[in-house]
Amino acid sequence: MRANATFTVKAFVPTGLTPEPAVPTGLPVGVATMEKHFEGEVAGRSATLFTAAFDQAAGVGTYVAMESFEGSLHGRSGAFNFVHSATTTGTDRTAEFFTLVPSSGTGDLTGITGAGGIAVDADGTHRIWFDYTIG
Repeated sequence: MRANATFTVKAFVPTGLTPEPAVPTGLPVGVATMEKHFEGEVAGRSATLFTAAFDQAAGVGTYVAMESFEGSLHGRSGAFNFVHSATTTGTDRTAEFFTLVPSSGTGDLTGITGAGGIAVDADGTHRIWFDYTIG
């Protein structure tokens, strides 16, 4: 099944955590926590650990995010983890990866598996979808 939604970032908090030992590169690595809220066939919220090597001014870099979602997909309630990453050179989104973490589902979402994706519309609307099975 496919569940579609939009989401908003309610909080983005840099942690100050940096890799040790320090390795100087062209883009520094940073870690932040995020809270997102979802509306649509996916309804709920997530807590995210967000890691990136990113140049904010140029819009260039790569991120990796591990999310813990709590809410519902098509009315089935529970929680699960998912992970995603992507790279951008400023105007594109490449090397995308998105998967639901096996054995992470609870409640009505126990046994969930699958993949998904994220897209950002020209107007800034953030979209997410999950292609999933339960069982």
